[in-house]
Amino acid sequence: MKRRLQKKYLILILGYSGLLLLIPYVLDYGSKSPHVKHGQQQPRCPDLENTMALWTNGDKLSNTTDTVEDVVIRNQSRRHIYLHATWRTGSSFLGELFNQHPDVFYLYEPMWHIWQALYPGDAGSLQGAVRDMMNSLFRCDFSVLKLYAGTQNITTSFIFGWKMNKVICSEPMCNAHKRHEIGLVHEDLCGKCQKRDIKELERECKKYPVMVIKGVRILDLGVLIPLMKDPTLNLQIIQLFRDPRAVHNSRLKSKQALVKESIQVLRSKKQTDKYKRLLVPNNRVNRAESYVASAMELICDNWLNDMMLVMNAPAWVKRNYVRIRYEDLVLHPMEEMQRMYRFSNLSTFPAIEKFVLNMTHGQGYSSDKPFLISSRDAKEAIFAWRERLNVEQINQVEAYCSEVMRQLGYPKNNVDKT
Repeated sequence: MKRRLQKKYLILILGYSGLLLLIPYVLDYGSKSPHVKHGQQQPRCPDLENTMALWTNGDKLSNTTDTVEDVVIRNQSRRHIYLHATWRTGSSFLGELFNQHPDVFYLYEPMWHIWQALYPGDAGSLQGAVRDMMNSLFRCDFSVLKLYAGTQNITTSFIFGWKMNKVICSEPMCNAHKRHEIGLVHEDLCGKCQKRDIKELERECKKYPVMVIKGVRILDLGVLIPLMKDPTLNLQIIQLFRDPRAVHNSRLKSKQALVKESIQVLRSKKQTDKYKRLLVPNNRVNRAESYVASAMELICDNWLNDMMLVMNAPAWVKRNYVRIRYEDLVLHPMEEMQRMYRFSNLSTFPAIEKFVLNMTHGQGYSSDKPFLISSRDAKEAIFAWRERLNVEQINQVEAYCSEVMRQLGYPKNNVDKT
């Protein structure tokens, strides 16, 4: 009888101890489980919770409504727009729509200098430097370029895609182009412009009500959180997406030009087991194609992380963020341009409307120079991947970009996959 009673006590103690251990686990699991929306689980992304915490840590704008002072500061200061994109998404065309506007001071790929100077540094380690450069450039302080240009004597004939930049090629910097005339800058004419000191360009920068930077070297929208939280900067984000299959097709076409950047992107995840395999090319005969194709998987992961970040962001962030698809931009250029201009506090007018229509109703898919801005056939540019990618390549992209495609509304291919 005594032994039976001791056994009951032992079972009771063990059961109680197990319950105490189980309660914290259940609570912890519940707090970390993905949110449920419309009866479906939202996808989770690596480190999303850590990035989300940055929205509110020490942030006076963390509430869903801004204070009166913050609204006034944001509305009265000039606009700073970052065109957040990745390689081969049509970002050069998107940037050109802002380069053409006479009220915009436009900078093309300024962070390229960092990646070139610090190669072969991995992309992740360069993100802080990229953000700091952007912060300086938005304040019209271009001296930051001296850290990466290899010279202290920086002139206008070196930076910001200068031969196509309307500010650099127009008066008072140069007379190769008239600022209020809409149309692509003639590179041969702008190439003859006198070199101007960077200080002169800084003074010109401060005259414009809207400043736009286009870049492909911010891999994670979370990197820009400190700049978005600064009410004096008034930073707004336009993020460009494109069908991953079309991006993959275009990347393969330009693989030799993209191999260095692809390796830098892959090296940023070299410590993660999931990505270690990507740094060892399966196709040793054509390493360039293997690296470029492998980087596409990381790009889709970064896109998904950005979408989840914005989805869970405070209201003030969503008001300063716009998502746009390349397909919508080129098929409905007038509507999309007007939407972006309203967001950027810019007005449209007939000449620029005619320009965007001409740019999307050209001949052919692309030129022999993949980074050249030119008039294209929009429909051919959208669907070229169907003719150029084989079934295996399409299946591969659809496999690791499936959730991104679902979120962006890109249907799976109807090709027989058996």
